[in-house]
Amino acid sequence: MEAVNRPLQPPAAVDGNDSKFRRLLDVLPAAAYTCDVDGLITYYNQHAVELWGREPRLNDASDRFCGSFRLFSSDGVLIHHDECWMALAMRENREFHGCEIVIERPDGERRTVLAHASPFRDAVGDPIGAVNILVDITERKRAEEALLEADHRKDEFLATLAHELRNPLAPIRSALHLLRPGMDDGVTLEETRAMMERQVVQIVRLVDDLMDVSRITNNKMVLHKTRVELATVIQSAVEATRPFIVQFGHELSIALPSESMPLHADSGRLAQVFSNLLNNAAKYMAPGGRIWVSAQEEGGDVVVVVRDAGIGIPADILPRIFDLFTQAEVSLTRSRGGLGIGLNLARSQVQMHGGSIEAHSDGAGHGSKFIVRLPLAVGPKTAVAQPQSDRQKPAASGTRRVLVVDDNEDAASSLALILQHMGNHTRTAYDGAEAVQAADEFRPDVMLLDIGLPTMDGHAVARKLREQPWGRSILLVAVTGWGQDQDRRQSEEAGFDLHMVKPLDIASLEKLMAGPLREPART
Repeated sequence: MEAVNRPLQPPAAVDGNDSKFRRLLDVLPAAAYTCDVDGLITYYNQHAVELWGREPRLNDASDRFCGSFRLFSSDGVLIHHDECWMALAMRENREFHGCEIVIERPDGERRTVLAHASPFRDAVGDPIGAVNILVDITERKRAEEALLEADHRKDEFLATLAHELRNPLAPIRSALHLLRPGMDDGVTLEETRAMMERQVVQIVRLVDDLMDVSRITNNKMVLHKTRVELATVIQSAVEATRPFIVQFGHELSIALPSESMPLHADSGRLAQVFSNLLNNAAKYMAPGGRIWVSAQEEGGDVVVVVRDAGIGIPADILPRIFDLFTQAEVSLTRSRGGLGIGLNLARSQVQMHGGSIEAHSDGAGHGSKFIVRLPLAVGPKTAVAQPQSDRQKPAASGTRRVLVVDDNEDAASSLALILQHMGNHTRTAYDGAEAVQAADEFRPDVMLLDIGLPTMDGHAVARKLREQPWGRSILLVAVTGWGQDQDRRQSEEAGFDLHMVKPLDIASLEKLMAGPLREPART
């Protein structure tokens, strides 16, 4: 006999009396319910109750077509129950599959679902009821929105990074033009040199901040804690940011306790925290503003407050001001620069010290206040140590034989010229194999060696040199763009004495060249 396809006609299922159909709805891993031709709900499973946050009233006209408290479209427009997908399925006598809708529960929580509404039909094909399957996709939607937000913030960050790098590169390019023959009149030369130095410092600071974010994200940040004074830490931060504060004509007021405030901390990292706070205060304030720094002891902690009279923090930004890549002001006309990572670094570094940091603002135009709480060091307090303000110049370096190795010939040549001006004899090499041969011929006292080299990398060169009797007394210095803790460990294991990150600080290089040579290892 030929099979006949008949319309689905389960009237018992519509009124909820068909036990097989009800069991099917009950085992579905989704919310499901049925209604009759008038839209009155006749049956629903437990998942539907959990989704709606309420029990619908069966055969009650106030809950026709849907048991939700309220319904909205995906763009937030209110949908009346008699306009929902269940109602449309019966009114238009067709199926709706995968239609997105937002359900609001009585407690105000909203859930996003995909509705799959299908009508039941009688023998002639007319609708006599319907079933609706609601698949909750709320978590998926949140994940999608988080990914979209992360992608948006990534794009903003990359654009900001490009902007921040172009800012110092522009004056450096101009400076190179000013250094052409015929334009170096002495005064111009000194001004140009100072300007290039400032811009390079800014680039180095950007790169260092990025590296610190990477270390913290990968749990590789290491603190070198000693007993330090809060006053010394604050003074270091002020020294680092004073040029910026002076540039904008701001007034800085510092009020610290006269008694000792000892901390068990990494002084450099803490100074970076307060430097970031002071930098932000200076940037996000009109010229001629005021910044206040104060501290007091509270219950075994020291509480430091950095306050400014700047543009303030909008209410919508304040809850996420410490999130990565967040900036209070991103418009092109008012941007003060920065990558939006300074406050995230500050929070992470304060928390690593067992402390906390909070941000407060009454909104745009009302200034900002940051409160840092740090535990005081245990033990007797001593007199407040006064930071050394006069920097001592390193002792004049003697004549050293220095081999500079870098596959970037400009980098190697310029560094060799600097060393020559210090009174040293230099030679350059541009790959690993050449470095080994040059070292054998030149027998350097000091070797500044890049890691990423062709033919043989810097680690292999170092190990090769340490195998030679004459190579054991060389002061071997890794000069590289890689500065993570694991990079430093690899250098040490390869036989390097020191690990210095590019670009080299010239003052540190002078100090290195004035220091003692390496004693040869005993065999």
